[in-house]
Amino acid sequence: MSSTEELLKRLGVTIDAGTLRLALTHRSYAYENGGIPTNERLEFLGDSILGFSVTDSLYRDNPDLPEGELAKRRSAVVSTRALANIGRSLGIGEFIYLGQGEKLTEGKNKASILADTMEALIGATYVSNDIETARQLVMRLIGPLLKDAAVLGAGTDWKTSIQELAASRQLGTIHYAVEGAGPDHARTFSAVLNIGGKPYGKGTGHSKKEAEQEAAADAWRVLSGPDAADGAGKSAGSVPAK
Repeated sequence: MSSTEELLKRLGVTIDAGTLRLALTHRSYAYENGGIPTNERLEFLGDSILGFSVTDSLYRDNPDLPEGELAKRRSAVVSTRALANIGRSLGIGEFIYLGQGEKLTEGKNKASILADTMEALIGATYVSNDIETARQLVMRLIGPLLKDAAVLGAGTDWKTSIQELAASRQLGTIHYAVEGAGPDHARTFSAVLNIGGKPYGKGTGHSKKEAEQEAAADAWRVLSGPDAADGAGKSAGSVPAK
């Protein structure tokens, strides 16, 4: 099985070879290869299809939710973080055409590149098929997130959400302990979120911001989980392994 066939199998769609290659062509690769077309136009198209598909699903499935809550839920599931996580779960990074600079800095794992490529693949699905096929792809990818209470509850900015939650429970001051490791061209960061001097969440990423967001999301789930009602100290006793 070719790499292209493997990717399409993971996505569960058919995309013609030329459109698929275009969807996987990052601007860094295009620049190093004579300014060939990039995936940015397909990304633009896919972003619109993604937004409409999710909005349509939320509107139909939640007849009693006000506009503000619908908007918050949509933002949560179409965020760069959410799309990047989907991309990682599908192993999309190994298929993206990247320039040498991006390869050296682990571009295949960067949230922004993964998210943009996922949108481009949605756009490519539409171009090679039709709107219904693209919509079905979106719902296969995003559908599980629409049922994830933790994702929908916190929205896209986990650091703000955990700050608000900690303040509402008077848990104490929030502090992120961040450490970096590895060479400059492939540096990774790990973060531990402490609230009131106790560890509540861990996170890793290719930037300090990404690691802190991961730690905030981890802590938010701890504080919102089934054991949260038993007391913050109990939840904070051990930080879940990533």
